[in-house]
Amino acid sequence: MTRLARRKPLTAHVGVLGVGLDVYWDQFAGLRRTLMDHLGTLCTMIAAQGVDVTSFGMVDNAQAAYAVVPELQAARLDVLFVDMLTYATSATFGILIRELSIPVVLVALQPLSRLDYAEATIRMQLENDNICSLPEFAGVAVRMGRRVPPMVIGTLDGDARAEREICDWCRIARVLHDLKGARIGHFGHPIEAMLDMHTDQTALTAAFGLHIVQTELDDLVRSSRLVTEDQVAAKSAEILRVFDTPDPHSDPLTEKLTAQDLASAARMAVALDAFVDAYDLDGMAYYYKGEPGTDREHVAANLIVGNSLLCASGFPMCGESDLKTCVAMLIMDRLEIGGSFAEFHPMDFDDDFILVGHDGPHHLDIADGKPVIRSLTKYHGKPGSGASVEFKLREGPITMLGITSTYDGRFKFVIAEAESAPGLIPATGNTNTRGVFRPDAVTFLKRWLAEGPTHHFALGIGHEAATIKAVGDVLGIETVVVSA
Repeated sequence: MTRLARRKPLTAHVGVLGVGLDVYWDQFAGLRRTLMDHLGTLCTMIAAQGVDVTSFGMVDNAQAAYAVVPELQAARLDVLFVDMLTYATSATFGILIRELSIPVVLVALQPLSRLDYAEATIRMQLENDNICSLPEFAGVAVRMGRRVPPMVIGTLDGDARAEREICDWCRIARVLHDLKGARIGHFGHPIEAMLDMHTDQTALTAAFGLHIVQTELDDLVRSSRLVTEDQVAAKSAEILRVFDTPDPHSDPLTEKLTAQDLASAARMAVALDAFVDAYDLDGMAYYYKGEPGTDREHVAANLIVGNSLLCASGFPMCGESDLKTCVAMLIMDRLEIGGSFAEFHPMDFDDDFILVGHDGPHHLDIADGKPVIRSLTKYHGKPGSGASVEFKLREGPITMLGITSTYDGRFKFVIAEAESAPGLIPATGNTNTRGVFRPDAVTFLKRWLAEGPTHHFALGIGHEAATIKAVGDVLGIETVVVSA
């Protein structure tokens, strides 16, 4: 399928700060220079992950630690890596962990995989004393009222596990970068009877640093009236490049995509692009019923294709006014694992799996093959008719992220990993994936439900529970991984 360009490039602001002990420099000539070279190696490793890196040099005593704090705060970093270059007293770290409100990751990458014991020297030991201060730093973090920082431990060269952990923290940095200040549009209201959808928008700002922009469907209707026929033709051609349009199969509500539904979907996709630009949005959640036969009903009912194109360009678009799941979709997208709108569909008790999917919108980048559009003569449970998107996720590992609210008004991440299995899905114009859960579907479902989730969640590819849990941890959000 055609991969759509991102509306905004992925980025993050990452800092790197080395720590050491000033007493060593006069005792061992050249040691500091060698350690600074190691710091440069880490900076290069991090920059290769596609983030902006700022090095703050080395802090080797308490005075230097106090002096660097204003620089770190002014840099508006998303993540700070503290490079454990050699032993360092915790005075170099205590003030940092006390004053900084960003995630701090301790990195202890040893230049040698082991000392040359037959030729070992104190200087060699000091150059490889990367883990020596980790207990001291961990203990001081707790005494400062903070969590023990996450740690990357390994060797400086050729350590795939350490490099993967650094990569994951850079991915987390991109999530945090885009959550802060994100503008999530909203129009309409939650479906009245879906009590789990109702969300305190101030709480979203408090938890994630984002802003909910109250938009108006009238502006989208107005935008649709300004779309030209040339724009409709160009967007229709793009839609036909991205999607297949098969003949109907078993469901009498489905038809082969009609010219009228294609034109309506294309017009609304163009209008959506202009609407998003006008409000300077980074995501959106909506639901609007509308008076039957009006422009409002027609516009609100014909957004699914445009929504899915936006999702594939890094813009989470969420139906049923589900702001919480919109945030979950944004998190998954910035981790580059997709983030489709999903819920539980029927179970297969014979082959022990659960269909997971929804009637839109969906992240096209994680489809198994080319996604499909069908015309539906009616949308179940919602007003209107028109084009709808159908696909299943790529076969292999998948991850679910649900964001729910607790009795005291706090958010909670509910995460699980599963497998997308091969096999047919219903040809109904909805996404569906055969989700295989451990130890079995019924036991898993009971464990998931015991965490008090909403009925929606974001669905992505890969097994990413640990990375998403780290996002929840640094945001101070209760996070549960439902495991086998």
